[in-house]
Formats: sequence, structure tokens, C-alpha cells
Amino acid sequence: MQTQPVAIDLVDPIASDVEAKAGGLRRSCLSYPEVLAQSVSVIAPSTVPAAIIGLIFASAGNGTWLSFLLGMLGLVLVSFNVNQFATRSASPGSLYSYIVRGLGPTTGVLGGWAMVFAYTLTGMSTLCGLAIVGNVLLGQATGLQLPVIAWFAIGAGIACWVAMRNVQLSAKTMLVFEGVSLVSIIALGLIIWNAHGFSVDAAQFKLEGATASGVLVGVVLVVFGFSGFESSTSLGAEAKDPLKSIPRSVTHSVVFSGIVFIFMAYVVTMGFEGSPISLANAEAPLDHLSAKFGVGPLGTVITIGVFLSFFACTLAAINSTARILFSMAHHGLFFEALGEAHETNRTPHVAVAIAALITFAAPSACALAGVSAFDAQGHFGTLCSFGFITVYVLITIAAPMYLRSIGQLTARAVACSAGGLAFMALPLLGTFGLPGSTLFPPIDWPNTVLAGVFFAYMLVGVVWLLTERIRRPRMMAGVQGAVETLQFATAPVAERAR
Repeated sequence: MQTQPVAIDLVDPIASDVEAKAGGLRRSCLSYPEVLAQSVSVIAPSTVPAAIIGLIFASAGNGTWLSFLLGMLGLVLVSFNVNQFATRSASPGSLYSYIVRGLGPTTGVLGGWAMVFAYTLTGMSTLCGLAIVGNVLLGQATGLQLPVIAWFAIGAGIACWVAMRNVQLSAKTMLVFEGVSLVSIIALGLIIWNAHGFSVDAAQFKLEGATASGVLVGVVLVVFGFSGFESSTSLGAEAKDPLKSIPRSVTHSVVFSGIVFIFMAYVVTMGFEGSPISLANAEAPLDHLSAKFGVGPLGTVITIGVFLSFFACTLAAINSTARILFSMAHHGLFFEALGEAHETNRTPHVAVAIAALITFAAPSACALAGVSAFDAQGHFGTLCSFGFITVYVLITIAAPMYLRSIGQLTARAVACSAGGLAFMALPLLGTFGLPGSTLFPPIDWPNTVLAGVFFAYMLVGVVWLLTERIRRPRMMAGVQGAVETLQFATAPVAERAR
């Protein structure tokens, strides 16, 4: 008879032991909307129409909406592979612990190493965005500008305080800020569509001027826009009913953000029809459309919303990074202090402080070296994409391996894995290129340097892991055992009855 997962009661001695090992994180305190806010905030859907939609349009043209649709469908497949784990276990280790369960501790630890890189670089990129938009707003209001390092300190400092203070405060902050941002851009979208009589744009639906290669290149950029959809898995210890709320949030964040992206791609493309400038060349497309359709003040509201969204994403990235560090420290991979939770706030305060400090330090170093916040934002965004691609490929491979190990592999699971891998080949080829290909040309400068930075980082992880395995031969077995036994929220009935 198949065992079913059940919630562990807080007074259960097994649960008490698990919570003790968990280091005192606040358990079962986040509602589904708050869990969803974590994934949506890392995606930061309001920043895509405001910042990168022009890049996608430059490739896909009238097929921009289709690029978003294909990207959403592909990442829904990837989310199904994530949820093979998320429906069966929950922990703050996010995809790191899942990869350990599917592909073993060595690959899992390297996957966790890549995840730390991806989330940290995401926070750095959005912190740069916060500084850029913050100075735009400050300049409009007062004519003054702050040094970008001051914005970095403000953004990282406040995010650190919120993340340390209370996980519910973090979740509510992200929920409200991202909500304000999304409402403002959707309102503009409806205004644009209303001005066109809510008509159907035949040129877009017929894909006039669009090419298959252009749409596929657009999909590559779209995947980067969805990066971080799985970040709610890091809330396994703190979510209510995590075996339901986390899998729902993983898939729903992709679908919700995808619907927003498709709608905004459609109306923004429509709105630029007849404009003196092309969407492909517009630096601030939503500001341009706000002025064009006579709702200039809404453009300011949108800018404020984008600013709040950048902050929410920075906060979400710090939260995710901290919880992965927290889990890896509990498994003996990092120094013990990273695995401590605050006695009162019950947050991983040391890991949060380290994550926030690194998030602040790298952009500040770039600024001191003369790199503009705009260029640094792009570089950090490219770097984080390398980490996410690596992890998504690993989790898609790990899912069927894990199901086979527990005797629950199905044809559907194999199909989801194969489909996810086929889809992930697009961003993989688009990022690193294919020799002799015109559709996916080989990577060029400065992306070659950025790819070198990522590979060097991963090489450091490999050397560190090999060194630790020599120094502590039983370390990997300990990691595997910790991941298998430390399930914060659930346990199979049969196992508890033994």
C-alpha cells in the first residue's frame, strides 16, 4: 500500500527533534499568498515590461507574445520536475537538497554552490536597478542625486533588517511592494488596450514579420525573465502546509507571471504602433507610453512601482541565499554560525547578514572601479543566469532519478523530464552558443569574460569540495543522511510507525 505524507504535529517527539535540528526557524507561519510572494518577487514581473521587453521585441518582433507563451510553457514543465520533490518533502535547502536526493551529495552540493551564486547575483543586479530608478525618482522630485553606493547601502541595509527581523514581515513587504508595482503596469496596459477599443491586433496574431529563429532567440531572453520562480522552496520550514503551498506557488508563479508578460507584450507592442521610436530602441517604454496616452502621472507611479519591485526582489534574493547557506551549514558544509537562527526572531540572522553584505559589496566594488550601475546590472544579470540554467538542468535530470530510487517513476514523469531538458537546451545554447551556428552564435565579449567568472567560481567549488572530501572522508555520507532525515514538515506514515 502506498504511504501518504502527513503533517507532523508540533508536540510529536519526532517533530520536536527535527525542529531542534532545524536551528529554530519559525515553523508554519507563512500563508499561501506570502509563500507565492517569494517566488513572484524574485521573478519581479513588473521589471520585465519596464526594462527588457524591448530586447525581446528586437528579436521576436510581432512574435514577442509568442516568445513569452513558449517560455511560460517550457518553465511549467521544469516546475513539474521541481514539484516531484516539493510534493514529497520540505526544507530550507531549496533545490540544493532536491538535487542531493536525486543525483547524490556531490552533484547536489555543487548545485547548491550554483544556487548561492544565482540568488546572490540576482540580488546584486536588482540592487543596481534600485539605485538607477531611485536616482531617477529623486532627480524628478528634488533635482538631486545620491551616490550609487549610498543607494546600495540603503537597499541592502533595509533588506537585511527586514529579513533578520521576521520572515512574515519579509513576505508581507514583498507581497505589498510587488502588488503595487503590478497594479500600476497592468493599469497602463488596460489604458493602452482601451484606447484601441480592446481590439485584436491581427498583425501580432498573424506573426507578421516575425521569424521562427527570432521567436526562439526571444525565448532565451524570456527564460531569464522567469529566473527564480522556484525560490519559494527555500521556505519549507516556514510555510503552512508546505507540501501543498510550495508546489502550488512554484507552478502558479510561472503561470501568473507568464500571463502578465504575455498581456503586457501584446499591449506594449500595440501601443508602440505609429510611435516615432521603435520599441526595440526604447530605453523606458512604459514612460513613453504613459506620455503618449495622456497619463503621464501614471508613468511616475509605475517608476515608483518598479523601484519597489527591485527592492522586493533584492529582499527575496537575500532570503533565499540565506536559507540555502543555513541548510548547507547544518549539513556541515559551511561554518556553524551560518546555521544559527536568532533566538527571538527565529530567522537565519547570520546567514542573512552575510548574504546582504556580499550583495552590497560586489556592486560597491564595481562602482569604485568606475563601472556604471547600468552596466553592472547587466553583468550581474548575465552571471546569475548561468547559475539558474545550471540548476534547472540538474533538477530536471534529478527528478526521474529520485522517483526511480523511491519506486514511483512513471511515464509522465519521464516525459516531463525529457520535455524540460529539451526546453532548457534553448537558453543553454543561447547563452553559450554553438560553433558555426547563426541562430545561436558562439558567445562573444564581454560575455566570454562573464562565463569565465562563472566557470572559475564553479571550479573553486569543485576544488573546495574535493579538499573537504579528502579532509573529511565521511562528509558526503553525512550530507546525504542529513538531507534524507531532516524533513521539517513531513514524514511518511510508515517511517513514523517503525
